[in-house]
Amino acid sequence: MWKTIVRRFLILIPQLFVLSIIIFLLAQAMPGDALTGLVDPNMQAEDIAHLRYIHGLDRPWYERYVDWIGNLLRGDLGMSWRYRAPVVDIIAVRVPNTFRLALVTIIFTFLIAVPAGIIAAKNQDKLIDRGIIFYTFFSMSMPTVIFALINVFIFGFTLRWFPIQGSVAVEAVPGTFDYVLSRLHHVLLPAFTGALLSTTGIINLLRSEVIEAENSEYVITARSKGVPGRVVYGKHILKNASLPLVTSVAVFVPFLLMGSIFIEMIFSFPGMGRLFLTAILDRDFAVVNALIMIFSAITIIGILLADIVMMIVDPRIRIK
Repeated sequence: MWKTIVRRFLILIPQLFVLSIIIFLLAQAMPGDALTGLVDPNMQAEDIAHLRYIHGLDRPWYERYVDWIGNLLRGDLGMSWRYRAPVVDIIAVRVPNTFRLALVTIIFTFLIAVPAGIIAAKNQDKLIDRGIIFYTFFSMSMPTVIFALINVFIFGFTLRWFPIQGSVAVEAVPGTFDYVLSRLHHVLLPAFTGALLSTTGIINLLRSEVIEAENSEYVITARSKGVPGRVVYGKHILKNASLPLVTSVAVFVPFLLMGSIFIEMIFSFPGMGRLFLTAILDRDFAVVNALIMIFSAITIIGILLADIVMMIVDPRIRIK
């Protein structure tokens, strides 16, 4: 197993290298360049060409790529054209907010999805099962933007239970208990919104796994021997049905980090998703390239960790 893990880690190197080339080329294919929107309309063409020469924008793409990947390996993500600051510093400020949002969303998601999946499986084809299936169809078909706006209107504007922008109150003093509560208060509504929209896959997966386990031979044998239903569910059905959920956590985190773009925009939440969208609109290529590279690396590593966890918890799996 350890040879497989080491081999998979080594495969990450060419994957990330190829991915970096694709990311850089896609960024270069965007309309305009980093000077778009920053150049004075009254400037002469010679002055604009001089600016492009100073910033190296007139050089071939492969020369700029070599410089970019070299700086990236040294931990230098470049300078942001919009913020006039190192990209590392800009992202570092927003990373805690995005991870906090992702963590609370994951907690809400599993608190909702796991009981709902088990209840639906235990009451197959009954009214409560059909109600849960209807909820999954509603969650799957509801656009993120529309659902987020509905929650903002109801819980933010109408009921005023939650704040609708920012990640902390302006008057909150860092290091105090009120500051921690303010952070939690600001993240609850966007996290709950994201959780309601991301439970569909887990509910359907757990429901199908539990139903399949209930009809398996070892469960039928256990029940024929008079094993109590509580023991059958806890020791046999749920234990085997929950194996796919172990891997879903590793894949779910990068999905949330990338899928939080619209949630962060609607709730004006200062995270990496909102930064990514504004960077695209501003042609801030250094920020765009860095964020896509980070999201992609997290996704690849998450899938790798999911495979490793499955090999550990399920000895039947052997990856060759």
